[in-house]
Amino acid sequence: MADRTAPNCRLRLEWVYGYRGHQCRNNLYYTAAKEIVYFVAGVGVVYNTREHKQKFYLGHNDDIISLALHPERVLVATGQVGKEPYICVWDSYTVQTVSILKDMHTHGIACLAFDLDGQCLVSVGLDSKNTICVWDWRQGKVLAAAPGHTDRIFDISWDLYQQSKLVSCGVKHIKFWSLCGNALTPKRGVFGKTGDLQTILCLACARDEITYSGALNGDIYVWKGISLMRTVQGAHGSGIFSMNACEEGFATGGRDGCIRLWDLNFKPITVIDLRETDQGYKGLSVRSVCWRGDHILVGTQDSEIFEVVVHDRTKPFLIMQGHCEGELWALAVHPTKPLAMTGSDDCSVRIWSLVDHALIARCNMEEPIRCAAVSTDGIHLALGMKDGSFTVLRVRDMTEVVHIKDRKEAIHELKYSPDGAHLAVGSNDNSVDIYGVVQRYKKAGECVGSSSFITHMDWSTDSKYLQTNDGNGRRLFYRMPSGKEVTNREELKLVQWSSWTCVLGPEVNGIWPKYSDINDINSVDANFNSQVLVTADDYGLVKLFRYPCVRKGAKFKKYLGHSAHITNVRWSHDYQWVITIGGADHSVFQWKFVPERKSKETLHIAPQETLVDSHSEESDSDQSDVPEMDSEIEQETQLTYRRRVYKEDLPQLKEQCKEKHRAMAMKKRERAPASGLRLHFIHGYRGYDCRSNLFYTQTGEIVYHVAAVGVVYNRQQNTQRFYLGHDDDILCLAIHPVKDYVATGQVGRDSSIHIWETEFLKPLSVLKGFHQFGVCALDFSADGKRLASVGLDDNHTIVLWEWRKGEKLSTIRGSKDKMFVIKINPYMPDKLITAGVKHMKFWHRAGGGLIGKKGSMGKTETMMSAVYGWTEEMVFSGTCTGDICIWRDMFLVKTVKAHDGPVFSMHALEKGFVTGGKDGIVALWDDTFERCLKTYAIKRAVLAPGSKGLLLEDNPSIRAISLGHGHILVGTKNGEILEVDKNGPITLLVQGHMEGEVWGLATHPHLPLCATVSDDKTLRIWDLSPSHCMLAVRKLKKGGRCCCFSPDGKALAVGLNDGSFLIVNADTLEDLVSFHHRKDIISEIRFSPVTGKYLAVASGDSFVDIYNVMNSKRVGVCKGSMNYITHLDWDKRGKLLQVNTSAKEQLFFEAPRGKKQTLGKYAKFKRYMAHSTHVTNVRWSHDDSLLASVGGSDTCLMIWSHETEGRREARQCDSEESDIESEDDGGYDSDVTRENEIIYVIKALSTNVRPMTGVKPHLQQKEPSVDERQGIDLVLELVFGYRGNDCRNNVHYLNEGADIIYHTASVGVVLNLTTACQSFYLEHSDDILCLTINQHPKFPNVVATGQVGDAGDMSATSPSIHVWEAMNKQTLSVLRCHHSRGVCSVSFSATGKLLLSVGLDPQHTLTIWKWQEGAKVASRAGHTQRIFVAEFRPDSDTQFVSVGIKHVRFWTLAGRALLSKKGVLSSIEDARMQTMLSVAFGANNLTFTGTISGDVCVWKEHILVRIVAKAHTGPVFTMYTTLRDGLIVTGGKERPSKEGGALKLWDQELKRCRAFRLETGQIIDCVRSVCRGKGKILVGTRNAEIIEVGEKNAACNILVNGHMDGPIWGLGAHLTRDVFLSAAEDGTVRLWDISERKMLNKVNLGHPARAVSYSPEGDMVAIGMKNGEFIILLVTSLKIWGKKRDRRSAIQDIRFSPDSRYLAVGSSENAVDFYDLTLGPQLNRINCCRDIPSFVMQMDFSADSCYVQLSTGAYKRVVYEVPSGKQVTEQAVIDRITWATWTSVLGDEVVGIWSRNTDKADVTCACVSHSGLNIVTGDDFGMVKLFDFPCPEKFAKHKRFLGHSAHLTNIRFTNGDRFVVSAGGDDRSLFVWRCVHSSH
Repeated sequence: MADRTAPNCRLRLEWVYGYRGHQCRNNLYYTAAKEIVYFVAGVGVVYNTREHKQKFYLGHNDDIISLALHPERVLVATGQVGKEPYICVWDSYTVQTVSILKDMHTHGIACLAFDLDGQCLVSVGLDSKNTICVWDWRQGKVLAAAPGHTDRIFDISWDLYQQSKLVSCGVKHIKFWSLCGNALTPKRGVFGKTGDLQTILCLACARDEITYSGALNGDIYVWKGISLMRTVQGAHGSGIFSMNACEEGFATGGRDGCIRLWDLNFKPITVIDLRETDQGYKGLSVRSVCWRGDHILVGTQDSEIFEVVVHDRTKPFLIMQGHCEGELWALAVHPTKPLAMTGSDDCSVRIWSLVDHALIARCNMEEPIRCAAVSTDGIHLALGMKDGSFTVLRVRDMTEVVHIKDRKEAIHELKYSPDGAHLAVGSNDNSVDIYGVVQRYKKAGECVGSSSFITHMDWSTDSKYLQTNDGNGRRLFYRMPSGKEVTNREELKLVQWSSWTCVLGPEVNGIWPKYSDINDINSVDANFNSQVLVTADDYGLVKLFRYPCVRKGAKFKKYLGHSAHITNVRWSHDYQWVITIGGADHSVFQWKFVPERKSKETLHIAPQETLVDSHSEESDSDQSDVPEMDSEIEQETQLTYRRRVYKEDLPQLKEQCKEKHRAMAMKKRERAPASGLRLHFIHGYRGYDCRSNLFYTQTGEIVYHVAAVGVVYNRQQNTQRFYLGHDDDILCLAIHPVKDYVATGQVGRDSSIHIWETEFLKPLSVLKGFHQFGVCALDFSADGKRLASVGLDDNHTIVLWEWRKGEKLSTIRGSKDKMFVIKINPYMPDKLITAGVKHMKFWHRAGGGLIGKKGSMGKTETMMSAVYGWTEEMVFSGTCTGDICIWRDMFLVKTVKAHDGPVFSMHALEKGFVTGGKDGIVALWDDTFERCLKTYAIKRAVLAPGSKGLLLEDNPSIRAISLGHGHILVGTKNGEILEVDKNGPITLLVQGHMEGEVWGLATHPHLPLCATVSDDKTLRIWDLSPSHCMLAVRKLKKGGRCCCFSPDGKALAVGLNDGSFLIVNADTLEDLVSFHHRKDIISEIRFSPVTGKYLAVASGDSFVDIYNVMNSKRVGVCKGSMNYITHLDWDKRGKLLQVNTSAKEQLFFEAPRGKKQTLGKYAKFKRYMAHSTHVTNVRWSHDDSLLASVGGSDTCLMIWSHETEGRREARQCDSEESDIESEDDGGYDSDVTRENEIIYVIKALSTNVRPMTGVKPHLQQKEPSVDERQGIDLVLELVFGYRGNDCRNNVHYLNEGADIIYHTASVGVVLNLTTACQSFYLEHSDDILCLTINQHPKFPNVVATGQVGDAGDMSATSPSIHVWEAMNKQTLSVLRCHHSRGVCSVSFSATGKLLLSVGLDPQHTLTIWKWQEGAKVASRAGHTQRIFVAEFRPDSDTQFVSVGIKHVRFWTLAGRALLSKKGVLSSIEDARMQTMLSVAFGANNLTFTGTISGDVCVWKEHILVRIVAKAHTGPVFTMYTTLRDGLIVTGGKERPSKEGGALKLWDQELKRCRAFRLETGQIIDCVRSVCRGKGKILVGTRNAEIIEVGEKNAACNILVNGHMDGPIWGLGAHLTRDVFLSAAEDGTVRLWDISERKMLNKVNLGHPARAVSYSPEGDMVAIGMKNGEFIILLVTSLKIWGKKRDRRSAIQDIRFSPDSRYLAVGSSENAVDFYDLTLGPQLNRINCCRDIPSFVMQMDFSADSCYVQLSTGAYKRVVYEVPSGKQVTEQAVIDRITWATWTSVLGDEVVGIWSRNTDKADVTCACVSHSGLNIVTGDDFGMVKLFDFPCPEKFAKHKRFLGHSAHLTNIRFTNGDRFVVSAGGDDRSLFVWRCVHSSH
């Protein structure tokens, strides 16, 4: 049989011809060593022009498309395409990987750029959002990511003169980015009038915020800031593809083939037109330039690289060239010289010298070339064309000999016969033509036999036969030269073939993987001398096989480099080289062939990091040369641990369960039981499929795992303690070098690793998010800082963690096969090994990735265990055949036979090793495995008397070994843990069932014993008393499912899986009697009570048999159940039998005959977690003090002790409450409900505040033009308003109480209490929802605010948190979050370094940030319902509490994981989970939570210890913990009374309190925010007031007022004073003084107000109401002068005429009523305007009081006469009117105020200044805009001012145009802007 191993010779990449110029730019640079770096296909090339040498970087697995050079010019970053593309940073000198960046982009990486100091790298993806990522590339960590643009991005660059600024450009855009925190925030470049909006292809940054960019039309655009400053017209004739900045200036290159050099101010220096030089040609296009000193590198579209010396610029050197666009298919080698010929779809044929590595001839043909051949004498070169013709050239001067066209379809293959007489030409017309060479290529024959296109041909050595392959996968033979098909295969037996390039045939069967289609290998070529075959395929792989290779699926060596399909491969004439050509990458690779003898000598040279010598993983499909697999290993490899239902599915299952329960809610439910359980002891150890999972701790206890429990066993006291943090099977365990911490990994869909300490069993860190299905191996590094883990996913992902921080350092796909071991090198923590099925790999870390090399050994064995030896390069591994392999670096030095059967466990000692195997022997070895010092056999005979049980069999398979404390600890496959003394005696410590499932469990009627029976075919008796050991065991012929003791305890009945059952003596376990009546499994067996006369036996085939035990006869059968029987119970008298079936039936039968009877539920429960899968059985012991439970597939028996109520207070219980919630959550409160249900919408998505219809003004036709002028600017001066009605805890003191900080709309406000001056933080783009301050002295005045957003996709509209300094308003960090919808709570940790945020997304995610770096530490879904507040404990950086709808949770940050405990209520009578609204903290882990009912709950840890009943009468909305003295302030909703108030100050334990009354005059006070300073308490109320209360005298001082409910609709400015009025939905009209900065007065109207206006003299005020009424007040006395209600719907505007005679009232009833005020206060209507098209929005009188203009909801402006109410329709009359005021948003004069994007939302209000030069507008997006007036041209220029929430409702200039006042709809705030007149 032919050898099926891989060949011993190998290939080494020697030269690559080509450069990738197509579809890539800026990819060619000089390194520091003056070498040239570029890429082609999937290879990074470093080319030394002086020595004419190339080095290759081979770390990519697909086409490279982007490249960036580090500023120090040694390191290079390259990015590739692919489904999971990655970035490699590598050293151009050593061509080794430095870092791998992955898991961020999809499709490909389009651009890369390093920043100035080279610490950060930015990358742009090819995904649909063109994601931009900023990396800390050394760590492989993402610092920030954001969607880049909707269209392609072509270039990105760091601004090298400003920190953290970037510029990107691409299709029709340029964006200027700033990086702050983890947020990348873009500003679009404004093209303005200076240049056309067009595609920008490249850019370079200069000082003073100048950016130069190259555009598609050949102009250079110069940007200052974000605006286009000037353009350099016609810098190039067409698109500028590349721009390169250097010390001297800039170089640009364009599609016109020119290079231009510019100085630093972008003045032109010189032009080099490459098309005009000697080497130039028409259509030359420059894709890349690099200018260093006097050299310029140029890369072109057609894969050439030129080097130009500046002073001799007419003579560029052509230093590299390759084929251009189009596929490259043709390849031929010269028969006698080292030359290769290639021809491509670019119509050129080229001849390459393989010795000089250069192109020596090139000739352009008319047609694309598809194949080539050289005649045997080397004189003629034949080329097959795509059009079906072929041409023959003379090689020496490339002149044409003949050109023949006999076919229509492409010629795909041609070959000269060995005697040189004939040329065979195979075409896609399914035929081969034979031409006579000497007869000037006259046709001599034709081969027709194929039914498909011809793919390959070979001649026989005697030129008499030809074999062909065709597209159908058929192999045919023809006689030459006639072309007759040979059908008789006999005559072919002796034919020798002169070449072998066919892919079909017995000699090359092995190149095809098993079961594959025969179409993906494009080319092969055999080297008969060395007996190797080289193949080229569609996946870019070059493979070496032995030749001939007969059996399918042969082994090979594979080489990457080409990107996609390789079209052809050939050996050179002397077999020194292999030439391969790439179809799409147009490149020619030249590989050096290293034969066998040479390979051995080169082993000492460090192998390059590639798959150079890899035995491919795919080629292992047939294991004929691998010894047969050990049965145990086979079992283990087949375990997948995939579950139908994972523990993670519990929440959904519970939800479904709750639904069912709600249906039952009519029945009163009971409370959970008062007593509880505590896990007491577990019999079992997981050895059947895990290894090396048993260790001694520091204190000499033993740590191991079983089921989902980590067990710490004290062998002196025979007690166990448990780590219960896992929620599913633990599969692996590793111990920290100091032996006090343990890491355990579990099964699960998104499985986790817990690191916990063995003394208090507390988790230190939980690592999640990288392993699917489970974690199967773990290892700590020698310094204990790192942890390596392997996952159970298909690729067996390896992750290296810095576990304390919970950060992943690196990941990589490990291997397709199962891995058993991972070990970190104890000397170099960046190196590790993995071992497993048929593999041993050596890895080292590179940034975010790992680079692996396979160990070199003859045949690949399965490794079961591995350890590092006494030096960093020594590794020892145990194989599945019992050998120990000894490795140095990655080379196998020797093997030693150690055990019979697999070596499952090994352990390194100071001087030597210990190993354990399947043969049950423990062996001690010296430090080189030369001698075996001692062996211990595990046998029953040597079991010491103190053993806790019995050995099941001699020589059990050993799965784990550990040493310490003078003993060897051994874990066996049978679930036993043994301690071997050095002298030989063995003590059994723990044991359990083996594999399969455990179902049967019975407790003895009056002794502390229990019996179990399991699928492992054993029946065992266990002692439940303190000795905790197995007393007896018996092997059964079949596995069992059930067992039962007789009432006297003497007999034990056991039901088996084959339908039989037996009764055994309970003491000796010997048979008493057995029956076999059923075929199906016996599922339950029960003795009747008292005498035990009858035995009921239930089986899987749905019958219950009843036996009389005394005479051993069957006496009855119970029929009638529909399904499998699951449970049986007797009544007390032994007369009735109750049966449950799996069809959920409950049936009753009469005993002993089995007659069916008919006889005619939800309890709260407690849940305990410890078993990993289904718990199959539970039983109480005889005195109810212990409960035994058995787990199904976790095979362990757990003993729980029962604690009655009295004893439970002492120790913390470890149960979770059941999740069936109480329906009542403590009552209903309108404020809570509103806050819970409010939906925050971002401004960009806002819609009309008024329901208007019609065509918007900017869409109506008309466009005159106007001159530009702009004289004023607005500066925010004052804000009246505070967001108290739906936000909480958002008022704080700053600077020892000198200032306060709060927020409204999207503005953070800092108010100085002495000067009453306000200052503003205006960086938020949308409404602020929460605010907190950092109380750590290191971060004074640091504030965090969170805002509304839409999707959490990290774009500019995502919700974000800003951290800023309150006094100078400097932004310190911006954190973009994945909390979609918004951030509703923020809190700083005790040290001030961490920030906790809560989202409004459906999962109510909690996230912890390191805010200074913008890094996300941890994130987790918080609760299904709204979380209101989450706060850090004031003394902690890891503990915090979240409260919300029916929810309180206590959280711990462990590494990067968030662990939570629900509050446990059960210790208090009648406590129920209510909606929790607020939280405060006390010493000794006390937590206080305020509820919706007004109670405050007091928690110790997570247990409720008492309730402060009715701390307030209504909901407790806010609580504040004072750090300096621990006093607590609470605020709630309460009616003010003598005793109580809505504000209370409590002592540290919430026992005594003092109430304060807020003198606001409200019926109900509702406090939403409290904060305590020195002697003062700051209160924010629901009514938008902020009040300061003195602690001593209880005096209240109102600091801030505002409207409590919005929107504010009416605004009226006084004509002579700086005061104004506002009217709002809350039924008040308020008078505000701008200079005094406060509210002067307010009037309660009792109805929502809509409009307000001053009379011209300022003595009267008219107010329009929502109900259609209007009121006129006298200003001096605030008395009502008159009121009237003529309309039923809202008054929209109300106006006095300038002569004070008339009052106009406009309403929603499409009407304006006129009243004559001279007729007195009875206000009779004198007239009204009819036929108004829609409701009235704004009204303005003319200066002479004769006309009124109305703007209406139909986007129409109409004019009427006053007082007649007649409509004026003549335009001429209208044009002559002078208006006293202008507040209309409609009309020709104001068309320009409508912007392009008002399709959903409108301009809502406007006001022209008194000077008549400006108009301000407000719109539904919350923007205030300032225009020139009039602005009749569409889309007029304007300035815009942000701050309001969505929907401005009104806006006014005050007298003398000193201020603008704007009123907010959604934000209930009034903004006062100062008008600043700017000079022109």
